[in-house]
Amino acid sequence: MQPPFPEEPRALRAAFREGWSPRSTVRLAPGRVQANLVVLPAEAALEFAAFCQRNPRACPVLAMGAPGQRLMPAMGEDFDVATDLPRYRVWRDGVPAEEPLRIDDLWREDLVAFLLGCSYSFEWALGEAGLVLRHWALGTNPPIYRTNIDCAPAGRFSGALIVSMRPMRPDDAIRAVQITSRFPRVHGAPVHLGLPELIGVDLDKRDGGDPLPLEADELPVFWACGVTPESALRAAKLPFAITHYPGAMAVTDLFNADLAD
Repeated sequence: MQPPFPEEPRALRAAFREGWSPRSTVRLAPGRVQANLVVLPAEAALEFAAFCQRNPRACPVLAMGAPGQRLMPAMGEDFDVATDLPRYRVWRDGVPAEEPLRIDDLWREDLVAFLLGCSYSFEWALGEAGLVLRHWALGTNPPIYRTNIDCAPAGRFSGALIVSMRPMRPDDAIRAVQITSRFPRVHGAPVHLGLPELIGVDLDKRDGGDPLPLEADELPVFWACGVTPESALRAAKLPFAITHYPGAMAVTDLFNADLAD
């Protein structure tokens, strides 16, 4: 099944609701904000909100629902967090257990949904500025790595900072810092450039994403990644939680340009 209007968020969400499940939502709905999803029982929601507040580069909160709230009108018309993503990941006792296309049959009145800023938004800003992102041309996702940097803990939630990497020439890396600094609600500026060993990263040992080798004139540029909440969920070992499937984001009606400082 193909979406009728790949640039229209509402049409995309309707296609997801009907079972269309692309591997990645990157470059769908150009210029619109995409978001990471985390759904938790209400008894853990305030702790997770504190974790996000203490680690805003990795977990920038765009919206937080009330207990039992599935509709997120501030994010999009008729946007239902239980049906309107391409695929979900269900966690049990801190371990991924299922990857359903929708979670309405798992929804409970005590669940609280968080939508967090996503790197697809700052990538849009980089593309608009003329920077070439190689994984876009390849149709892949950027590689993801676990670092030796600990997130600030909050209650049961802790864990290592997860980063995504994009190879860039030094002059483009400088421009990327300038551009993404204007978007703190979607991860903001890079957390590290070059010398990956200083943050405990071996470029040949990915923790997710796709391979993206460096060219001779490039250095690795690392941004805080929206997979970091998965690290926190593993540490918290909650009996039940839900996230988006990696790369299959929530597509909102918001415009990326409106998030710029």
